[in-house]
Amino acid sequence: MNHEISGFSKLSKVEKIEWIAKQYFSQPEEGISLIKNYWNTDGKLQQLHDEFIENTISNFYLPLGIAPNFNINGRNYTVPMVIEESSVVAAAAKSAKFWSKRGGFKTTVLNTEKIGQVHFIYKGEKSKLVDFFNQTKAKFYSETESITKNMQKRGGGILDIILNDKTTDLENYYQLHATFETKDSMGANFINSCLEQFAKTLKQEAQTFEIFSEDEKNIEVVMSILSNYVTNCIVRAEVSCPIEELAEKQIENPKEFAEKFVRAVQIAQIEPFRAVTHNKGIMNGIDAVVLATGNDFRAVEAGAHAYASRNGKYSSLSHATIENGIFKFRLEIPLALGTVGGLTSLHPLVKLNLEILEKPSARELMQIVAAVGLAQNFAALRSLTTKGIQEGHMKMHINNILNQYHATAEERVKVAEYFKNNTISHASVAGFLEEIRK
Repeated sequence: MNHEISGFSKLSKVEKIEWIAKQYFSQPEEGISLIKNYWNTDGKLQQLHDEFIENTISNFYLPLGIAPNFNINGRNYTVPMVIEESSVVAAAAKSAKFWSKRGGFKTTVLNTEKIGQVHFIYKGEKSKLVDFFNQTKAKFYSETESITKNMQKRGGGILDIILNDKTTDLENYYQLHATFETKDSMGANFINSCLEQFAKTLKQEAQTFEIFSEDEKNIEVVMSILSNYVTNCIVRAEVSCPIEELAEKQIENPKEFAEKFVRAVQIAQIEPFRAVTHNKGIMNGIDAVVLATGNDFRAVEAGAHAYASRNGKYSSLSHATIENGIFKFRLEIPLALGTVGGLTSLHPLVKLNLEILEKPSARELMQIVAAVGLAQNFAALRSLTTKGIQEGHMKMHINNILNQYHATAEERVKVAEYFKNNTISHASVAGFLEEIRK
């Protein structure tokens, strides 16, 4: 069947759904009904969601959970998390409670610089380009004043612009490399607007630079775009306590636990196959809070994984040591976040979540997110180095399996009782349900 269509974006929402149903569903009416069941009954609220993106047909729900008891720099936070994976919120909450009794999380914002670049091709003498840049640099600032005025009032703006020679990597390739401070805004639109004006100024001023030849005047701007690799927008989160204070129900021998924990982190530092899964666990917590607060989790993910590879080999984002009887566990990660602009001022649940966090600044949100990432990593490693990851995860996941098989309340009771002392897997739960249904 040919599913090609012209003018799809011009169809009404209902017409889009009807076309999809006719093309793809064996039972079109059921498909249409399911799509409409996820519409909000409040028409204005639904319209707001419809206009977030293009060609919207419905809403796709993810659970919003809460992880309480996060003590960060002596202040208690209740953290909203948006994620579909079982056990993540429970693990974060468990770690938060564990460390709240052992001094809590200590966090520090090391820097908040963000980066943008104008990528261009210049075919000529480098010395001339350097002279041109030095002569023109002031104009890059002056000709973006209309864009930067409001940001400067909030204490932000353009921090610096430098010329990068990248010709050893790609013939005739140079960059304008700019750093920005965007305060409580993530700043993507602000940065990109500044960069596009830099590009215009670059091309215009080159045309009148006297020592350029005609070929040298024809600078080719390839693109102007911010970078999500924010190596100078870093936050650190850490926890520490005397080894003996690690003792709890699951940790009967705290010294042995601490040593095994440190070895597990060391393995993630040297073994990329382990490091990827190790860091994925960190991002379980980070992405969930980033999503809940209306920030761009794809940008955060990309930046974090690039940072994990900054030394030429993919490695752990977290580090653990034992020093003079003190267990220390820390995380450093680039986080470019905002608490104003974008979805933060549009999405009702994002606004609600920021209220739950007591309306943090961008710096405060960076610290909260990093603490949750560290908590998530601690929870995963504690499970891995003690009872194993699957026991707790499958206990949380069992409800999804029961829902898949439409288990009754009576069946759920029998399943819970049976799997108190038996290994949980999708196959074992499905098999047990089949047996009791006979």
